[in-house]
Amino acid sequence: MLNIGNVNIDGKTALAPLAGITDLPFRLVCKGLGAALVYSEMISSEGLVRYQSKTLSITNTGPAERPVSFQLFGSNPDSMARGAAACTELGADLVDINMGCPVKKVVKGRSGSALLKDLGHSMDIIRAVVAASGVPVTIKIRTGWSADDFVAVELAQAAEDAGVAAVAVHGRYARQGFSGKADWSAIKRVKDAVSIPVIGNGDVLTAYDAARMLDETGCDLVMIGRGALGNPWIFREVNEYLATGLVPDPPQLSERGEVLLDHLRVLVEGCGEKLGVQLMRKHGAWYSKGYHGSADFRRLINHAETIGGYVEAVEGFFLAGEKAGQR
Repeated sequence: MLNIGNVNIDGKTALAPLAGITDLPFRLVCKGLGAALVYSEMISSEGLVRYQSKTLSITNTGPAERPVSFQLFGSNPDSMARGAAACTELGADLVDINMGCPVKKVVKGRSGSALLKDLGHSMDIIRAVVAASGVPVTIKIRTGWSADDFVAVELAQAAEDAGVAAVAVHGRYARQGFSGKADWSAIKRVKDAVSIPVIGNGDVLTAYDAARMLDETGCDLVMIGRGALGNPWIFREVNEYLATGLVPDPPQLSERGEVLLDHLRVLVEGCGEKLGVQLMRKHGAWYSKGYHGSADFRRLINHAETIGGYVEAVEGFFLAGEKAGQR
């Protein structure tokens, strides 16, 4: 059992925060399939303290997904502190500070991975958030701004001294984006330098990857992001492999369709039919990737405007096709 502050994490896998993806319905899917810890999408501290409805909607949570971490981003220590206090009141078990997002509009606002260029300012934010949060605070970082600017160890050590309860390390530098290969040795360097839990992130696409990251880096938890898109079963696979040395068979096409429909229903309940169906288009594409006829299925769901239209497409592709032995 891993403890992050006073929060118990029963397992070795975490769902990474992914903007526009890790909303409550998707987190529930991943939690149900074995994720030990789930993260919200990035939450703007400025939007949160200004009570913007779009930002507040990102904070929807429920007991079935706990423990859950709300990830904040911003550049103003006061707003970040107030945002952390709000996250506590809204039900977060952990508050995470995003210090690794490389997206231009985030960096332009001196948030995300831009904080890696100014450790003094980063520490002002960290200290403010730790002081204001009613739950343990973590940070998610990259190795540095560029290949010649490795700051992960220095930042992790300073964060630990400031009261941060865990650090997640994505083994790429900010200017790298998602290109190239994640440097897992950087995760090990951080793990060797601090006593708080370290969460490894980057290029975990299979159960074998997760086991190898744990072995090579000594990290306490493996964070999975892109590897879970269309394949939330990866959490179940990792858990089974770590427990038995065997990877379970992949889900049948019908199971994929049933989980997709459950995902759709929860999403529609939360945000309405029109928006819910629109948001599920990308998920449908990911769930169907690699299967014969997926291009036709994507065309159908991309034109679906109602639950009925979406369900009909899913049943025709995932359920009827398997029963007919066509997949």
